[in-house]
Amino acid sequence: MFEKKRDITELISTQAKEIPLNLESEIFRLKKELNAVILAHYYQESEIQDLADFVGDSLELSRRAASTEAEVIVFAGVHFMAETAKILSPHKQVLLPDLNAGCSLAEGCPAPLFKKFREEHPDHFAITYINCTAEVKALSDIICTSSNAENIIRQIPATKPILFSPDRNLGKYLMKKTDRDMLIWQGTCIVHETFSAKKLIHLKNLYPTAKLIAHPECEEIILEQADFIGSTSALLKHVQQSDEKEYIVATETGIIHQMEKSCPDKLFIPAPPEESCACNQCPYMKLNTMEKLYLCMKNRSPEIKLSDDLIKRALIPIKRMMEMS
Repeated sequence: MFEKKRDITELISTQAKEIPLNLESEIFRLKKELNAVILAHYYQESEIQDLADFVGDSLELSRRAASTEAEVIVFAGVHFMAETAKILSPHKQVLLPDLNAGCSLAEGCPAPLFKKFREEHPDHFAITYINCTAEVKALSDIICTSSNAENIIRQIPATKPILFSPDRNLGKYLMKKTDRDMLIWQGTCIVHETFSAKKLIHLKNLYPTAKLIAHPECEEIILEQADFIGSTSALLKHVQQSDEKEYIVATETGIIHQMEKSCPDKLFIPAPPEESCACNQCPYMKLNTMEKLYLCMKNRSPEIKLSDDLIKRALIPIKRMMEMS
């Protein structure tokens, strides 16, 4: 037991020696040395957002990285996002600070089970939310985002039955919006399903003029109370354009940093989770840290690697989405 504890202590000590005192300047130095572009999703820690070249939603970030001359993409986000970046930039190296940064939606829809789901409904058109693995993308007819899903659904002939995966809350919301029946995969986001309707009512009593804005991954009971529903980017754009001064924000709290930066005169209140915890923060997103960002650039690892065949197959439904949206 003593030897094991000593080994762990030595490992931590060795890793600590690799971390420079001025992380930010070293990250910028490595970015120049690698000819890299740093991407940060809205749900990352504020210090990572502030040094990134681009901050945004997952698909937007991957597309912007593909349009640059960078040879290396450093994606401060989660695994499926880095995979999407690799699919759109197959000849670039894609790094992810922590390979364990996953997604409950992606993990809740494993490719073998999704393949079986499709085989059981061969006449259905498979629309799959981008929060899924590259393997699941490759098994889909078209990919969608929370921003373009409604538009895509409306373009599918009414006679064609639809499979919508993997987010059941987004699927139910879209069924109401489009008046379209769909067979829905029963996956959820661990952050967006945690908001408490009871606590939300109490919070609205404390801030009676505050407007509730919510991501469509939230449960129906939350969306029914929302004054505005939209993707993360749409929520940010809404508060920038609206004249209202107070907002209760029902999505991952990382976006509040960008809201406060662009609207310093407005108040943003995180929607409360059911438990007395930080459950309105994505534990996967928060696995990425400044230290891990530096080390992945220094070591050029962990790297996202996908086979050429998988990239080709996964790109087809992504291209179809771009053409239809």
